[in-house]
Amino acid sequence: MVLTSRRTQVHLAASRVHKWLALIIGAQLLIWFASGVIMSFLPIEKVRGEHLVDRERVVTLPTDMDLSQLNVVVSKADAVTITMVDGRVVARVERANDSDELVDAVTGQTLPPLDATGAERIVRSVWLGDKSVLATTRKITTESTEYRAGLPAWQVTMSDAENTHVYVEANTGRITAVRNGTWRLYDFFWGLHIMDWKNHENFNTPWLLAFAIGGLILGIAGTILLFIRWPFRRRRKAKRIAG
Repeated sequence: MVLTSRRTQVHLAASRVHKWLALIIGAQLLIWFASGVIMSFLPIEKVRGEHLVDRERVVTLPTDMDLSQLNVVVSKADAVTITMVDGRVVARVERANDSDELVDAVTGQTLPPLDATGAERIVRSVWLGDKSVLATTRKITTESTEYRAGLPAWQVTMSDAENTHVYVEANTGRITAVRNGTWRLYDFFWGLHIMDWKNHENFNTPWLLAFAIGGLILGIAGTILLFIRWPFRRRRKAKRIAG
């Protein structure tokens, strides 16, 4: 009788825990599953905007250039990349303190940050759609949910079907982000998935931790109930009663 009573108590406790956790956590579990399914169906290439902007384009540099003026610049930089920016051969200088800049590869002189017109030309050079769809630009000086890269940056807005924003870092001319309708849909469900509803980037929110632990307890309680209610245990109990 004592053993049966304890088993009944465990059964009742597991049932209550499972019932209430299922009510509380069940909705979030559905959101996790639904958001995971939707994100897995969205091609990552479309999310990144690779079908709209060619950021991997190889540019051929002149072979007869004198780059001796860059010696001093290279000695004081953490990384230097020789490339073409807005039709000009430049050195993209990167430093550990984030004071990146563009330097004229021939003269070694520091170039001023890009203006809106220069940013537009850079976007046109890599845009894979109709070049005439360029709409407006505005300068970004603070991070947002949509953009968290180098600042300041130019937001070049395209009037395409996906309302694409192409971001160009003003100091380096680098295209740092492409945000389109597919990315925004993906980012919305990503925020729901990690339970960071504001910034959509913190994977260690207290809400996520709490619901993850609750989901684990829900699974353990369900396993206990499954073991207690397993058919072979009921048949054995019935045989003992009949005997």
